[in-house]
Amino acid sequence: MSVERTALITGAASGIGRACALALFEEGYKIAVVDIDEVRGREVTGEVDGVFVGADLTSHQGCHRAVAETVEDLGALDILVNSAGFQHVAALPDFPEDTWDDLIALMLTAPFLLTRYAWRYLKRSGHGRVVHIGSAHSLTASPFKVGYVTAKHGLLGLMKVTALEGGEFGITCNTVCPAYVRTPLVESQIADQARTRGIRPDQVEQEIFLERVAIKRLLEPEDVAAYVAYLVSEQAWGITGSVQAIDLGWTA
Repeated sequence: MSVERTALITGAASGIGRACALALFEEGYKIAVVDIDEVRGREVTGEVDGVFVGADLTSHQGCHRAVAETVEDLGALDILVNSAGFQHVAALPDFPEDTWDDLIALMLTAPFLLTRYAWRYLKRSGHGRVVHIGSAHSLTASPFKVGYVTAKHGLLGLMKVTALEGGEFGITCNTVCPAYVRTPLVESQIADQARTRGIRPDQVEQEIFLERVAIKRLLEPEDVAAYVAYLVSEQAWGITGSVQAIDLGWTA
């Protein structure tokens, strides 16, 4: 990369977001670590010599501040990686309304708002890149995950429109859709299911989390981050409006 560029990464305090921050830092990008978790967020900020922006992305004000403070502190915004999110398991009739509101706000409305607020800086860059961290659940569904599946499907519509409107300005937009990734969230889910089912954690991995995939191995956050690093590079200039599946054969 001949020109130093700036990346705003949400959910960067842990998991896939942290891995993306580290990967892009290694490629020479300036990093804005955006997260509501200040303690872990500042730890990652130290790892990437970046800036920390503490923001509640379930609010319009938080999304606006994330972009504004990134530009104020780093002078530009070239890359937006939307990684923040959470899962909630419940049957559709029992899904709590307030949880629905928070989940959709963070995982679908926030990527829209962040893209909207970042748009003029991405245009100015001439190398604007938006990458959404989707999921195999952007392409298929599972029971008891109505909020998560809905949000991840919605990202694909947002991606397509962004790609079509951004093309003339050199802005690309893509969605990376991994199968289960060994993040702190997934690790805690494995531990919980091992306790409730009375089986070993490795059995939970193989018999539940990896049941529907061809390659029986959890992805690592670094696997996803490597894909993101390519999509924001100069070499990926022609890839836009596309689903980049790393789903271990789940949707095959």
